Amino acid sequence: MSESHDLARVIDNFLPAFNQKHKLPGYKLKTLGALQHCRTPYMGGHVEACECCGEIRVVNNSCRNRHCPRCGGIDKEKWIISREKDLLPVKYFHVVFTVPDKLDRLFINNQAAMYNLLFSVAWDVLKDFGSPRRWIGGKMGAISILHTWGQNLWYHPHLHFIVPAGAIMPAGKWKHSRSRGKFLFKVDMLSNVFRARFVKLVREMIREKQVTGHLPGGLFDNNWVVYAKQPFGGPGQVINYLGRYTHRTAISNDRIQEVTSEKVTFTWKDYHDNYLQKTTTLDGEDFLNLFCQHILPPGFTRIRHFGFLSNALKARSLALIRLALKVKPLTEKDDRPIALIALERMGIKPGTCKSCGGKMVLIEIPRNHFHPGKRAPPLQNDDQLLNDCKTRW
Repeated sequence: MSESHDLARVIDNFLPAFNQKHKLPGYKLKTLGALQHCRTPYMGGHVEACECCGEIRVVNNSCRNRHCPRCGGIDKEKWIISREKDLLPVKYFHVVFTVPDKLDRLFINNQAAMYNLLFSVAWDVLKDFGSPRRWIGGKMGAISILHTWGQNLWYHPHLHFIVPAGAIMPAGKWKHSRSRGKFLFKVDMLSNVFRARFVKLVREMIREKQVTGHLPGGLFDNNWVVYAKQPFGGPGQVINYLGRYTHRTAISNDRIQEVTSEKVTFTWKDYHDNYLQKTTTLDGEDFLNLFCQHILPPGFTRIRHFGFLSNALKARSLALIRLALKVKPLTEKDDRPIALIALERMGIKPGTCKSCGGKMVLIEIPRNHFHPGKRAPPLQNDDQLLNDCKTRW
């Protein structure tokens, strides 16, 4: 069997020395431990056999950690299926809010507070632009997704918004944005307001000691990057977008080309050079340091819903909008369990033999050497893993 070149091997090779120098917090150690042991005997599992051909298969449990490049497939499909039910027959915009790299140190040292502020200010700007009659004059909705990385793995916090091109009016009617949904807002105006509000609030948070650090100079020297891509061609394109962005991890295993005892080589697309694919080689500990910057604080929500798409308002708002547009939901109701639908879309038939199509039956749950007498629990609640990590590293 060929030697693996993946994130788990990066952790194997470089975490002990890296942690000796940097003393990672417990939640990052636990995340790295989960990714290192995903789908290995450490996690526990079971043995199953085919009733028809007798093929034996050993299945190790996955870690189910949101930072894991091996996991997340079914969670992504389940999330997309749920969002399909919310789609409207209107244009959608992809709006991105970024901050200058001068603020990176403040973000790294105050991740939860600064990420929350980024969500809050970006949505407030969008919401306030949609409220006046000059633009739309009603309540907007949006789905927002936090990314903290660029393709080259460098730290780059930014928000992706999916914005229906219109708003629900006070009387419950739907109003398209300008030009029947072909235009949203002037991005230079969005950028100026976003920059002014964000800097003002960061300054206040520093003064009130809600974040540690100082505000760098020159933040008003250049425009901040806020852009709105052309509207999606239809609901199908919205779903394709969701699939690419919502549950993406900082790097996928197929981009890691080689892991040696000293170096890590990976590929990335240079968006500033016509999307040309490039290859970079870093010292292993430098690579691991970059990856660790993208591990989110425990319990942090990186996908959020706003306005008429918020959990509190969505059901009633979508019903009113569809009534105003005289349309039915874009997807048919399916009473099957959502997990079964997701697996079907992924081309997975649980309980089916890959060789002959026969039925697989459970024949053994091996004793877990690391967790004697029990199946490995979800890693987010596994204090034993954290103790193991601290002992080893």
